[in-house]
Amino acid sequence: MVDLPSGKMKSREGTVVDADDLLEAMTVTAREISEELGKLEGYSKEEKERLYKTIGSGALKYYILKVDPKKRILFDPKESIDFQGNTGPFIQYTYARIQSILRKTDFDFTTFVEGETLHLKEKLVLKQLFLFPDVVQQAAQNYSPALIANYTYDLVKEYNSFYQSVPILGSENEIEKIFRVQLSKKVGDIIKAAFSLLGIEVPERM
Repeated sequence: MVDLPSGKMKSREGTVVDADDLLEAMTVTAREISEELGKLEGYSKEEKERLYKTIGSGALKYYILKVDPKKRILFDPKESIDFQGNTGPFIQYTYARIQSILRKTDFDFTTFVEGETLHLKEKLVLKQLFLFPDVVQQAAQNYSPALIANYTYDLVKEYNSFYQSVPILGSENEIEKIFRVQLSKKVGDIIKAAFSLLGIEVPERM
């Protein structure tokens, strides 16, 4: 059961919300927020519109899927498309941030590196990454995509804490730099895989 801030959706009272209309409204909201942020230099009009639809539909899907299917949902369109907090756009933005790091990387980071003591923030991200297979299994057993959605948010929170705490491309230690780029790429891969399971796209730029 999904409620809107204005009340329950009831067909007999004519308060049913058409899904296409809701998706269009979400796309419009995504456009307004993205234009305010002003980070789409170089995008064509078609690319921008495609991105707005990706953000809008992702916000709607994630907001609903993050709630256990047995529970009632109060769907707030404005809250769902916030670029902060437990929302689809926040996770999509983190994925896009990681892709930006990879594009800026001008060295080979595909080789295995070892020999450095891990930073606490790196350990916390790794710990979260290792949980992914079990979370997918639990979600399947419980018919609950909410487990995958909220796992992804927890992973993104850990990654952003890591991102804010240690230098990645700015590290003066070559081994640290390579490992942190590898770690970032892995987080991006898991975000993409998790969102794919939820039927949500992730943009390369936002």
